[in-house]
Amino acid sequence: MTVGIGLAKALQKGEILQGLRLRFRRSTTAGPLALATAIGLLSGVAAIGLRWMISVVQELFFGQGGGLFAVLAPLPEWLPLVLAPAVGMVLVSWMVRRWAPEAQGHGIPEVQFAVRQRGGRIRPRVAIVKALASALSIGSGGSVGREGPIVQIGSSIGSTVGQIAGLGASEVRIMVAAGAGAAIGGTFSAPIAGVLFAMEVILGGFASRSFGLVVVSSVAATAVVQSALGTEPAFNLVEEFTLVSNWEFGLYLGLGVVTGLVALAYVWMVYHTEERFERWSFPAWAKALLGGLTVGVMGAFGSPHIFGIGHEGVELALAGALGVGMMAALVILKMLATSITLGAGGSGGVFAPALFIGAMTGGVFGSVMGGLFPSVTASPGAYALVGAAAVFGAAAHAPMTAIVILFEMTDDYRIILPLMLAVVLAQIIASRLNPDSIYSIKLRRLGGFRPSEGEMGTLDILLVADAMEEEVRSVRETMDLDQLAELARDERARSWVVLDEEERLVGIVALADLERSIVAGGSEKTVGEVMTTAVETTFPAETLRDAFGRFSALGAYQMPVVDPEDRSSVVGVLKRAEMIWAFKELADEHQRLLKRTDALPPDAGGDSVHVALDVTASHTDICFRSIREIDVPAEALIALLRRGDRVVVPRGFTRVEPGDVLTFITTRRHRSTLEAWIATTRSHSSV
Repeated sequence: MTVGIGLAKALQKGEILQGLRLRFRRSTTAGPLALATAIGLLSGVAAIGLRWMISVVQELFFGQGGGLFAVLAPLPEWLPLVLAPAVGMVLVSWMVRRWAPEAQGHGIPEVQFAVRQRGGRIRPRVAIVKALASALSIGSGGSVGREGPIVQIGSSIGSTVGQIAGLGASEVRIMVAAGAGAAIGGTFSAPIAGVLFAMEVILGGFASRSFGLVVVSSVAATAVVQSALGTEPAFNLVEEFTLVSNWEFGLYLGLGVVTGLVALAYVWMVYHTEERFERWSFPAWAKALLGGLTVGVMGAFGSPHIFGIGHEGVELALAGALGVGMMAALVILKMLATSITLGAGGSGGVFAPALFIGAMTGGVFGSVMGGLFPSVTASPGAYALVGAAAVFGAAAHAPMTAIVILFEMTDDYRIILPLMLAVVLAQIIASRLNPDSIYSIKLRRLGGFRPSEGEMGTLDILLVADAMEEEVRSVRETMDLDQLAELARDERARSWVVLDEEERLVGIVALADLERSIVAGGSEKTVGEVMTTAVETTFPAETLRDAFGRFSALGAYQMPVVDPEDRSSVVGVLKRAEMIWAFKELADEHQRLLKRTDALPPDAGGDSVHVALDVTASHTDICFRSIREIDVPAEALIALLRRGDRVVVPRGFTRVEPGDVLTFITTRRHRSTLEAWIATTRSHSSV
């Protein structure tokens, strides 16, 4: 009896929970392994649950007898197909805006943001809302996949378990990655790909400690799913795909080029459509209704294969059961349908649509090549398989994940060589033409590339445009080294930008290059023969922190600043001296501002921190007002205003406009007060 009373008191005081937390924090083996296993098991159950929820919603909307719309009978057969996505998206839009706005969209950038900026902390309710919203989106016909939702759900489980165990921020991040890896491993029965996805996409690197825990979690989740749903691969291949001839390697190189360009088009369309929807001033429910009806019309009168995940369409492409014209049309229709679904407020992933688009692209390519070179070409299904992996790998900038996941989803190793070749080439092309992936674009918009809380400094506020020198000292690639030596004596420069006859950037030549050539007896050479062609460049709108990192890695004296729309067009040069001078000027200006105001009294809260705000028209208490008219809390100060590619110190009469970025200075102690005030500046219609 006494023991029971003591146990009850201990539970009331939370002593047992605190004791467990202390053990987990101190343990370096058993504790983390137990948590990773628990996260894997829970994520596996969640993957099964999400599949079940999607099937229930599909039966509700598209079941025998007309499903939900049977009460409106008699109806034309096409009308339920048009109405179902609209109804589902309106419900999803209402749900996520009411309970968890971060559950909207494809989910993975939100997980990356939590890992980078929030110490891996994700609200537990996100898992529930994301599951419901994604099941509604996919089950009602929205053109999205289930991998993004399950990654966000698994990550939320990992974050919650880590927080309950009282882990620190770095350990919670690992648990988030474990949940993400378990989610991918479980939902696709692909444990190795789950591990690679978590390391390559979520954490952005490989470390032995995190790698081991992610492996344990992914294996546990896959075991749970396979015990319940079987061990069959996700895609059943009707034939063995092998190389017919070594000449096919050239064809797979061509497929890599094509899929790389298709991936770029897919990424551009997703975010261009999202931006268009954001610009419209319609209520959220109206956007969802319009988007849902559009997707419904495309599916009803175009092809029902664009609805949902598109698994059946991929299998038809792998089996060679679709015509060239149909597959070409499905590439465009699926891009549009996925972009509209996400832009209008749907919830779901971009991974499965990428596989679908890639399979159709590969099928078209294989059919065309088969007609031209029938004796050395495999069936179109082989190219569809490789194309599926290549488009995803290029769009996500995750080639290892793409290669392994297609191998695990098909359980076929025979086509691994052309698969590797095409995926890597597609990824190189896509990353060269657009350094952002389908995930990093949204992550950048969320602020995921800013320094985390308390770490933003002057180098993050200043842009390259504020420190660059617009007068470019350049030389022609045809100039001989004797002329360059004479120029070096006159200008006392250390390096020069090299331009061709059309004023296009072709390289950079340094004083060290000149000296080496003269010592080697090569003074008769031209600049073009000794210059460095692999030139590191920067853009006017990049921060000095990014530029400074490149300077440190290169040991360079100056770096060309190029037009982001045309990287061969030089608009200025960034030099070490000017960058350091600009940094000092702004730092001095900060000190003068702080000395002139008593807005930031000394306190025990620690150093000052910077908070950036992207101003939109919805910030009615800030937008279109002058600085002196903005009622900033007494504990904060507007220090800088960024407009386009320029940063200025705002004055009392400076007018704030939509698109401006305001940088506030406050202290750690008063950061929450400032952020709460910022939240109140938005109009009620935007909430």
